[in-house]
Amino acid sequence: MTTTLTATDLAGLLGPLTDANRRHAAIYPGAATARQPVHTVYGGANLYKAGVHLKLGQLALKALDEYAPDFATFARAVGLAGADQLPVEPARVAALAAELAADPGRLSAAYEPAWRACTVYQRVRDKLAREPIEEQRIDFEDGYGNRPDAEEDAHAVQAATELARALAEGNLPPFIGFRIKAFTEESRARSVRTLDLFLSTLAAAGGGRLPNGFVVTLPKVTHPEQVAALAGLLDVLEARTRLPRGGVGIDLMIETTQSIFDEQGRANAAVLVRAGAGRVRSAAFGTYDYTASCNITAAYQTHTHAASDFARHVMQVALADTGVTLSDGATTQMPIGPHKGTAEKPLTVSQVAENRAVVHGAWALHFQNVQHSLAHGYYQGWDLNPAQLPVRYAAIYDFFLRGLADASTRLNAFVQRAAQATLSGNTFDDAATGQGLLNFFLRGLACGALAEAEALATGVTLDELKGRSFLTIVANRAAAKA
Repeated sequence: MTTTLTATDLAGLLGPLTDANRRHAAIYPGAATARQPVHTVYGGANLYKAGVHLKLGQLALKALDEYAPDFATFARAVGLAGADQLPVEPARVAALAAELAADPGRLSAAYEPAWRACTVYQRVRDKLAREPIEEQRIDFEDGYGNRPDAEEDAHAVQAATELARALAEGNLPPFIGFRIKAFTEESRARSVRTLDLFLSTLAAAGGGRLPNGFVVTLPKVTHPEQVAALAGLLDVLEARTRLPRGGVGIDLMIETTQSIFDEQGRANAAVLVRAGAGRVRSAAFGTYDYTASCNITAAYQTHTHAASDFARHVMQVALADTGVTLSDGATTQMPIGPHKGTAEKPLTVSQVAENRAVVHGAWALHFQNVQHSLAHGYYQGWDLNPAQLPVRYAAIYDFFLRGLADASTRLNAFVQRAAQATLSGNTFDDAATGQGLLNFFLRGLACGALAEAEALATGVTLDELKGRSFLTIVANRAAAKA
């Protein structure tokens, strides 16, 4: 065969391309493959105690018992698809639950949506008993408020001391961190003092240990100098305490219009991340602060507003393949009944009904919001109240169970054909989609939405799942065939 290009041609023309490809790979290493929590639960720093995440789980189960004592009631409350087909009478619901429990593998049309509703409900209860919170944030900002300096000083020391105790006892959720106030001129001095007090106390009380994936959240970011300042402060604090270098990550809150586009009209999220000098691990979208900064009035500041969807998509495009994980905003309508009864003065029948209606309405809205986030590729969000936890998990579990059959078929086709591009039905898959399908099962397993047997039914082994890399699976399978 005859070619025209010489080695000199190739070296001169492709050398710069090699350098550019390496720079690009360094900036865009790919999506994070480590476990990502499904939510972040915020709570005022004044309330933080070691083990409080378990108490919140107990409160979540109490709310579930009170307002949805069976799977059919819960399915109707949140608006699960097909819930209107489920029985209403408690005896019939109990009989159906027992029948499904006796043969949980039934997926026939005759048992849908009952199988899914029952499975979601039971897995939610199991999750709340076993691991009710995946990520917790000790809050010194909106969930804490503005307090006298001496009071915030005391709470910073107290919360850090409690965190060190929880770390020593092994009594922590999988992920945890704390949120300081914004680095604006009005609040930066208070914010920096809380940062210093908290980390200095944690270093001294905890012997220099940090929880896994520990982060500090910086809210209301507007420009990269704020992020750079925080990264610099963390450098100094780690160097002068017993904390490991680079051990404290940064979680950015994208909740201003300036954090989406800068003064030059350029997408700003990636610039903010780079200003963190490798410390930024996640970015959280703040729905209500963002819509307020767009001059949207309170009545229309909804989770699903078009302005919010626009900002979310800009964040996704700017941070895709950077390894920075994204999370979505909270539902601010709380599932709390307006009436409080006492032993001396119990609630009336109408008050009980009104409480139930209010809680179910808040649950339905939260379920819709979480499903909206999932459909837009946001797998993590904020929760503010323990009674929201059952709905967070229900929305996620329903999402994964609805997609289980299709994802299982498609991933199995990849595994069987060792990563050759395949056509399953009328959907064309390639290797990138293979990793996406693998991530579907990894996320579902991590949060409890899917059972291990459901993932292994794809033909992927447990060791391959733990490896978290579709390309590695492909390489190993191809080598085994060679």
